[in-house]
Amino acid sequence: MSNLSSSVSDTTSAAIEPPLNRFYRTVWRWHFYAGLFVIPFMLILAITGSIYLFKPQLDAVMYRPLMVVQPTVVMLPYVQQLTAVQQAYRDALVTKFTPNVAPERSAEVTLTTPDGQNLTVFVNPYTGQVLGDRNEDHNFQAQIREIHGELLMGRLGDTLVELAACWGLVLLITGLYLWLPRRNGFSVWGTLLPRLGSKSRRVFWRDLHAVSGFYGALLIGFLILTGLPWSGFWGETFAQVWNRFPAQMFDNYPQSTILTGALNQKGTQTVPWAVEQLPMPKSEPGHQHGEKAELPNSSHAERSATAVNLDEVIAVAQSNAAPAGFSVSFPTDETGVYTVSAFPDDPTQEMTLHIDQYSSQVLTDIRWHDYGLVPKAVEMGIAVHMGKYFGLPNQLLMLFACLILVLLCVSGLVMWWRRRPSKRLGAP
Repeated sequence: MSNLSSSVSDTTSAAIEPPLNRFYRTVWRWHFYAGLFVIPFMLILAITGSIYLFKPQLDAVMYRPLMVVQPTVVMLPYVQQLTAVQQAYRDALVTKFTPNVAPERSAEVTLTTPDGQNLTVFVNPYTGQVLGDRNEDHNFQAQIREIHGELLMGRLGDTLVELAACWGLVLLITGLYLWLPRRNGFSVWGTLLPRLGSKSRRVFWRDLHAVSGFYGALLIGFLILTGLPWSGFWGETFAQVWNRFPAQMFDNYPQSTILTGALNQKGTQTVPWAVEQLPMPKSEPGHQHGEKAELPNSSHAERSATAVNLDEVIAVAQSNAAPAGFSVSFPTDETGVYTVSAFPDDPTQEMTLHIDQYSSQVLTDIRWHDYGLVPKAVEMGIAVHMGKYFGLPNQLLMLFACLILVLLCVSGLVMWWRRRPSKRLGAP
């Protein structure tokens, strides 16, 4: 009889529980389960992201002998620099050339070897000396980026990261609701300032988690939202909807079925996100002019119809005000085009030129002013996300967000571990 009375009492108590309390418990449960799923991924993203933020500084230290040269008065023609690399890697497929970005910097040639290695080869632009190469699949920064984006698991890892990021937004929203003062009204301590001196370990860890979450919510939400455009499913779908350009931009040349985004391979950022859905134009063999020149990877038949060399392409890029750091991607067949792309720290300076390989005519010229409002927002967000837009302060701001994310993950785990019942999950 007493058990029946207890059961009835519990049912009655649950029935008369205020709706606000029931909603609070529901939010708490969502926050708890989302946290269990998200925390391992967020820790990985925060740690790898913190490292990748400082890629320029790390590269300058790790690859200084390859990247830094002694400048002299006269620089070799770009074709001659490229030829020096081709002679050193005779069977490799050259895909991209990046002129030296400063007098003391080497030029870079991207190529694929017969055994499938993707290398960046560094060449002294003044002497033609090949300084060495860097494996773009297995160097430190490439590994960090692959962990950050795919967990070294390919498409499956990309999907898991994307799911974790989306659930991270749920975690932020529910966490902000749980942070709101409820019973005793607003108090600075425990709401805006953590009670780090409290004798209660529960209060200490709760405040450390809740208060740091409040201050870091906007930055962490920004990191999640600006990272999603690079994800597999959400990012690709989002790009297909928003990366649109006026149809008249493509009326004067034949288009291929290949998209400009195909140049972004193996985690290498060659063209901006905003132009990934842009159709590649085709070169027309009947438009050649002047003396014949050779493509880096051309057959005998293709060579006889080719009229533009690397020096001419770079001259076209420079005459069109290409910013320092631009790269030249080579045509892959007789109808392919040279693609000059700049992906600088300031996204307003981005540019993408497609150049006919026979006539050197600029077929498309896409700049910041051609982007729609959403692509502009995405490109600006990506620049800040990667710590590029306003230099070291940008890197430190994003590092601060990553450190808060680590703190939230660790404090959340500690709170759960301390309160969980023995041998049970301890879900609310």
